[in-house]
Amino acid sequence: MNVVKAFLEASLRRDMTQLAELVDPEVELHGTVGGVQEGQVYRGLAEVIREYDVVDGEAWEERRIEPEKFLDANDHVVVLFHEYRRGRGSGVELESDTAAVITVRDGRVVRLQGFMDRAAAEKAAGLLE
Repeated sequence: MNVVKAFLEASLRRDMTQLAELVDPEVELHGTVGGVQEGQVYRGLAEVIREYDVVDGEAWEERRIEPEKFLDANDHVVVLFHEYRRGRGSGVELESDTAAVITVRDGRVVRLQGFMDRAAAEKAAGLLE
């Protein structure tokens, strides 16, 4: 769980040196289940960052993603988030409670999967039947 917390903190600071230490070179980001990019897969730290900064960043003028709770599930950590976004140009404001399943292997983040539905994330990680 500490690796996931350190990963999220480094992400917020845009600390590329620490991110490179915490993330497997072949890390995979899978598009958010229930989101517009469901089914997409981004591989490698550079592609994951490009997806977040460029692709997702183009749509939103402001984004805040705040972790609220961490749930340990063996090799996975379910992170419950509260998200706020304001659309670039449109000014549309969205708030939602989401989750991510982050998989850690050998002390490094190897896979990230977002979920619009928190219960679906917990089920995917084996925490719920």
